[in-house]
Amino acid sequence: MDCLPLFHKLRGRNVLLVGGGRLALRKAQVLLESGARVRVVAPSISVELQERVVRQQGECLWRAYQSEDMRGCSLVLAVTDQMSVNTKVAEQAQEQGIPVYAVGLPCLSSIIFPTIVDRSPLIVAVSTVGQAPVLARLVRAKIETLLPANYGHLAKLAARFRDQVKAWLPQVQPRRVFWEDVFQGQVAEHVFAGRAQKAEQLLVDKIHSASTQICGEVYLVGAGPGDPDLLTFKALRLMQQADVVLYDRLVSPAILALCRRDADRMYVGKQASEHSVPQEQINQRLVELAKQGRRVVRLKGGDPFIFGRGGEEIAELAAQHIPFQVVPGITAASGCSTYAGIPLTHRDYAQSVRFVTGHTIGNELDLPWLELAVPLQTVVFYMGLGRLSNICQQLMAHGRSSDTPIALIERGTTPEQRVFTGTLADIEQRMEGQAVQSPSLIIVGEVVHLHGSLQWFQTVQ
Repeated sequence: MDCLPLFHKLRGRNVLLVGGGRLALRKAQVLLESGARVRVVAPSISVELQERVVRQQGECLWRAYQSEDMRGCSLVLAVTDQMSVNTKVAEQAQEQGIPVYAVGLPCLSSIIFPTIVDRSPLIVAVSTVGQAPVLARLVRAKIETLLPANYGHLAKLAARFRDQVKAWLPQVQPRRVFWEDVFQGQVAEHVFAGRAQKAEQLLVDKIHSASTQICGEVYLVGAGPGDPDLLTFKALRLMQQADVVLYDRLVSPAILALCRRDADRMYVGKQASEHSVPQEQINQRLVELAKQGRRVVRLKGGDPFIFGRGGEEIAELAAQHIPFQVVPGITAASGCSTYAGIPLTHRDYAQSVRFVTGHTIGNELDLPWLELAVPLQTVVFYMGLGRLSNICQQLMAHGRSSDTPIALIERGTTPEQRVFTGTLADIEQRMEGQAVQSPSLIIVGEVVHLHGSLQWFQTVQ
């Protein structure tokens, strides 16, 4: 480890900032946020820097730096565009034993400014010791996605009850388990969802009812069409804190691998005419696991509310008074069409789009064919691979032209994606011998013409 990371309490302390330009402004912003009293010294000081410093009881001196300027200061920053000035400031600060940062002079700087993720009082600092600052910023961006903005509120809530919990649980290990449950369970989720009063009440209940078994919670999470990068931040966070994961056949291994490693995984995959676990049993299992106090992620391909039967599952949870949340996912129609370079709507080709399911009632596709066959409309068929012939025939029989473009997208958004295009009249012939499998999506409409010029996603062949 090249440097020891430390956090300095600067509230009410004097800090010398030598320089008055843009870099000085950026450093002043951080110093002022920490509560420091900033003294700026420079022949020229920007108006914005002056206003910010004076507003928070700091001072600005419009002149060249003088050695007595650092008297009484706890920290010194030299951020001018003159290396001779920065060198002089840094050397004099070191002589007086004052921590100093000099821009462009790492050998003379005793401190390094990290890139910061601020969820006060939770603060995360990232540094590459000045060797790769761009990389540090990229790492910070990744951390930003993992820490919701309300993490600070959660920390403040915990601080208010810290002494009570310590008195209730004097032993370290039980207290640690208690706080882990708070920070990863329903209290945290209420805070993240903006339900501060519910979060506080639940925390109070947990403190005063040690013997009470609190019900778990179910998270109905849309996993998107296949590409793990299409997961939402919230989906990823809940996946990484769940005790149990119930997942479908459409959830890719790459996405499943992002779940918490020690979580129990239960496969409840379904496909046409072949249900591994009947829907009613899935609903009941969600209820049973939650009543055991476990946090359950119900991971579904695409979006849980678009042909995902998510409504049925949360209806049962609501009837059983089980807390739940629903996290939308990118539905297959949006994800697969985008990765195939086929806009679902386009000013010249389609002013509306319809999502329909190719599942059958008995042996027939019970669909409003006259409505689906109108021009200037894109129709997306989910789960229609086995009924492709019937779909084409019905659309043509109800008025759609036989030369209407059609696309079939297999395993969309994944490296195995394949796109087949043709017309209602010849798509079956074009696909002979291709051994296409589900999951596949069918898109009908003039927008398919754009596939040839707009396809951008590179697949592994």
